[in-house]
Amino acid sequence: MSAVCLFLPSGDSDVKLDPNATDTKLDVSEGNTKLDVSEGDTKLDVFEDHTKLVKPPSSFMPALQTESTQVSYRFRCPGPGGFQCTSTGLVFVMAQEAELLYRTVQWDESLLQSAGKAAAGPLFSIQCPEDAVCELHLPHCETKDAVLSEGLLSVVHITDDGMSILEPLEITDTHVIVKVPHLSSFGLVWALDVLWRIWNNMKAISGQILLFLQPPNQTAQKQSLNVHLLPRNVPLAEVEAKQGDSVYIQKPSKCTLIKDQSYTVHCLKAHKVQPEKDDFELDFGPNYHPTFEIILPTSTKEATVSVRDQTDIDVWKCEVHLTGPGPAGPQGVPVWTQSVPAEEKLASVRTQFIDRVSGPVLRELLDNLLQSGVVTDGEMDSAAGTPTRAEKARVVIDTVRRKGSRASSVLIAALREVDPYLSTELKLT
Repeated sequence: MSAVCLFLPSGDSDVKLDPNATDTKLDVSEGNTKLDVSEGDTKLDVFEDHTKLVKPPSSFMPALQTESTQVSYRFRCPGPGGFQCTSTGLVFVMAQEAELLYRTVQWDESLLQSAGKAAAGPLFSIQCPEDAVCELHLPHCETKDAVLSEGLLSVVHITDDGMSILEPLEITDTHVIVKVPHLSSFGLVWALDVLWRIWNNMKAISGQILLFLQPPNQTAQKQSLNVHLLPRNVPLAEVEAKQGDSVYIQKPSKCTLIKDQSYTVHCLKAHKVQPEKDDFELDFGPNYHPTFEIILPTSTKEATVSVRDQTDIDVWKCEVHLTGPGPAGPQGVPVWTQSVPAEEKLASVRTQFIDRVSGPVLRELLDNLLQSGVVTDGEMDSAAGTPTRAEKARVVIDTVRRKGSRASSVLIAALREVDPYLSTELKLT
């Protein structure tokens, strides 16, 4: 039996193991070759042509960097195993320790159409040392019925030499799994002939409703709540980066939407909703314009918002609490977030911050804090010298929190810039 993914070369050659891998166990039994690579709680089994994760992948929160409106993601995988990005849903099955750098890029629609394909998810440009990634799991937006449609989903691999089609090793309820020949750009696509033959191009997908509140127009005494209807596998960070000063309002977002079907948005407290109706189109960037705009009086503090299909049935409904973004305070922190002292905000999320902030984000936060004069060189060296990530996070948040509101506001603003996803999750936006 031939084995793949850098661990067991085929043929009669000697078995070679990655020298950087720790706790590597080779179990060769009669009629079957099995490699068990342990890294924390994640294990791999390598069989003929499919690297199988024995346990669920470890979740990680990448360091996010936004330049203009382009978001890039960075994470250093500590060793062999499976690692799932909480921002994009991507799963990387690694053969060795390596740093990942990835971002979304724009699809070339003419290239896809010439191959009889249509985009079924974002296109990811991925950089990593050669042979470090064995397998890639791309999140899809299919309903359970659609997953069973043979030939519908595949993965395109785009390089300087052109585009090739990768057939999936497996399609799960959430991901499409492919072997990685070498890294460049990868994205999910639908086969147009299958899309038309089975679904008449009006297929149901797993979607999401995202809400963004614009700064109020004080002269007109109006505020706008933008409603985005999107496929489930569009990363929040990508949409948020395109919304300028608007504030993301976190609400349950899951729903089922049908391609090319008309939808309407309803809100009793609205002055106006525009447009009156719109067809749901699959939007995988790069701009992420709102599907609907709800115009409300600035005095509105809460409202019920619903999205209805063309049969006037609610497909999504939620009670929305509106908190209007005001002008920027110190270090770019909106004034409307200042009603609670910044140090109290940090204290309220201290445990979650310690548990969830990543090492690369901590390093960027320390650089920002030093540049802003919040911490001294000695305090930075002390934090940087702590043995574990959690201890470093504990030192950073406690040092800043004890320095009062201004220092705490600087840390909150820095976290919003460096890791907007975590900032949103901790409600520090």
